[in-house]
Amino acid sequence: MHIPLIGLVGLAVFAPAASAQTPYYPTRSEWATRTARDAGMDSLALAAAVAFAQQHENRFLRDLDSQLVLNTAREPYPAIEGPVRDRGGPAGLIIRHGYIVAQWGDVERVDMTFSVAKSYVSAIAGLAFDRGMIRDIHDPVSPYVRDDGYTSPHNAVITWHQMLNQTNEWEGTLWGKPDVADRRRGRDRTLQAPGTFYEYNDVRVNRTAYNLLQVWRRPLPEVLRDLVMRPIGASDTWEWHGYSTSWTEMDGRRVQSVSGGGHWGGGVWASTLDHARFGLLFLRRGLWGNARILSEAWITMATTPTDIMPTYGYMWWLNPEQRMYSNAPATAFFARGAGGNIIWVDPEHDLVVVTRWLDDRSVNEFVGLVLGAVVEE
Repeated sequence: MHIPLIGLVGLAVFAPAASAQTPYYPTRSEWATRTARDAGMDSLALAAAVAFAQQHENRFLRDLDSQLVLNTAREPYPAIEGPVRDRGGPAGLIIRHGYIVAQWGDVERVDMTFSVAKSYVSAIAGLAFDRGMIRDIHDPVSPYVRDDGYTSPHNAVITWHQMLNQTNEWEGTLWGKPDVADRRRGRDRTLQAPGTFYEYNDVRVNRTAYNLLQVWRRPLPEVLRDLVMRPIGASDTWEWHGYSTSWTEMDGRRVQSVSGGGHWGGGVWASTLDHARFGLLFLRRGLWGNARILSEAWITMATTPTDIMPTYGYMWWLNPEQRMYSNAPATAFFARGAGGNIIWVDPEHDLVVVTRWLDDRSVNEFVGLVLGAVVEE
């Protein structure tokens, strides 16, 4: 699929407006566009938002091999274990009422997306929950896995809920990385009881992905492809990588457990267009046309604030009381990755916005510019 890279879409051919009863979904081969005016937005203000994103590029080097070495240089386990790909320039999409109203950069380019991958891990958990493969999100993980990762008294009580909201305090080593490799709130601190302490920890996210691999008994990229990406019309260009160390035998098959980010390489690599489809799925509460991809119950669970960390749900960032981004509604939620990779889902304004390589310090101002362009609710 090719979409002209023309910034605002005032020169494009428009699809008929969808009624409130028949929301628009793009097909695999076509994503229709609307002018800013037809989408209830001011064209000059929207152009200013696009120009701002183009002018505020993230400071990440385009040579991501070198960038990751810089990122991990002070860590105790700095080795890059997964593949890395050089990045492109700033790119993005603004989707309103399901239609493309603005875009910039190469929206078809497949780039690393770092911790945006965590929201994909969460979706895989949701698919398992919806099918009864995870019977209760508050179940301990230990009965669901066949390795020794949850046999210690400390780990045995950890639940799926705690793994997904990063309050688990899981202790151990996975794929050559101990949990202390990413203890961001103090590497020498005393571990707390699971559920009582929040820490963003990539080893534990990778552990969650490995748990889900054991539940599904098939590679998670296959699950994502068959149950999400193909049904929502995504391209075949996206990839999901693990590490050279994360291969394992499962039911007589050699499979790779994937990573929940690009901290040590790997993770989800995808185009801006494919990320926008994923965001639209969540905006539409798990529906894609007449197909139910994820239950509405799961969407609600994934975007419910964690008691001890209200800005975090099940690997989605939340905005209660506008704590994360003062210019975004409290109901907005975000998949966020290093380097300014963001999928912003805004139910209040019927918006999905994807940014690539946006300066982290400029995100809130960009959000304000986009919402300042909305003139009709």
